[in-house]
Amino acid sequence: MPTPLISQVVTASDLLLGDVIYQTANDGWTRQLSCAEVITDEAHAQMRLLDATRQGNTVVGAYLAEISPSQTGQSGPETLHFREASRATGPSNYPHGKQETAQNV
Repeated sequence: MPTPLISQVVTASDLLLGDVIYQTANDGWTRQLSCAEVITDEAHAQMRLLDATRQGNTVVGAYLAEISPSQTGQSGPETLHFREASRATGPSNYPHGKQETAQNV
């Protein structure tokens, strides 16, 4: 029996700002996980990752992160690993940025 496909996104760090960014379906980058391209095909995921690693003038440390796709009533995909949840909310030691704008701080 084949294993079920795990949804993934391509994530990296912005080279100049250090922010966590996600690859979008139109070959751009976003800081919002909800706007990331959700990939369910392994071959497509590897091609998108290869594309991201070629953008060394924009991003650093690109890799595939497993996510749970959007469910009805949710604002987008959710991370499956605590590391990705921490990266998505941004640094907790800054008095500004993603942590400051989070509703559950």
